Amino acid sequence: MEAYLHNQTLLYGAFITFVLGMLALDLGVFHRRDHVVTVRESFIWTAVWIVLALAFMAFVYYRYETILPGRGSGAALEFLTGYLIEKSLSIDNVFVFILIFSFFRVPAQYQHRVLFWGIIGALIFRAIFIALGALLITKFHPIIYLFGAFLIFTGIKMAWAKDKQLHPEKNPILRLFRKMVAVTADYRGKRFFVHEGGKWLATPLFVVLILVESSDIIFAVDSIPAIFAVTEDPYIVFTANVFAILGLRSLYFALAGVMELFHHLHYGLSVILVFVGVKMVLSDIYKIPIGISLGVVGLIIAGSIAASLIWPHKKTESTDSSSDLNHKT
Repeated sequence: MEAYLHNQTLLYGAFITFVLGMLALDLGVFHRRDHVVTVRESFIWTAVWIVLALAFMAFVYYRYETILPGRGSGAALEFLTGYLIEKSLSIDNVFVFILIFSFFRVPAQYQHRVLFWGIIGALIFRAIFIALGALLITKFHPIIYLFGAFLIFTGIKMAWAKDKQLHPEKNPILRLFRKMVAVTADYRGKRFFVHEGGKWLATPLFVVLILVESSDIIFAVDSIPAIFAVTEDPYIVFTANVFAILGLRSLYFALAGVMELFHHLHYGLSVILVFVGVKMVLSDIYKIPIGISLGVVGLIIAGSIAASLIWPHKKTESTDSSSDLNHKT
């Protein structure tokens, strides 16, 4: 066990350095100039992040198997299951991003910039949530039952709330920000702040960034407990979360135009939350094998996608009217 704990700080440091390097490469090289991200480009980057996640899973296997013989396969499956859960739940983020960008008419060439900085903030907040979650479970184990019950409740609520409209302008963080900071009437290119009339003003692009960030924090409240149902190892929880988040931008641009095709996926995500909630509640009575958990999650996702394709979405007035939400701040 001492060998397992040895160099933990070095491992986290190396991983964070790798992530920052990839982000710098993304923004400084591939997206140095703001442009409209094409579907082809988004699918390529989505594939890149998935391949990197799978390569890291192999590293997890090697690392754990070397330090704790016999633990490697279990750790790798935990990472893969956690990554799959986080990746699936992030699809809800994609829907919210589409709504926010549409509502505020964000120019297509600046959407990647907003998502980039939004994900930087998401990584920081999720690291804090994961550290707090691990500490709570370690110091007060019964809280795992509270997490489980919360996930079950959230999953049921998610299924019932599918057709409810979201209203970005009612976000309490946004309303508080507008009371404290003056915002320009229109966009100023890719800038988040401008200096005009002797004072600094925020632009609508920064307002959108706040909404993107606050929405991810809300989703993290669901997703972080969900992955703790798979593993209580903070390193696996953190790295699986990070890889899921890093692929979120490319996933957005890949799915933005076809989200309506996967309208039943929402129900699949709610079932996943209920499943992991039940798994967490029963953890001290019966531990569902990680292989079964991975199979269940995979079948639920595949089944909800298949159902969406077999039974296409019927357009209604409510869905058609969503496009009328577009207006400037």
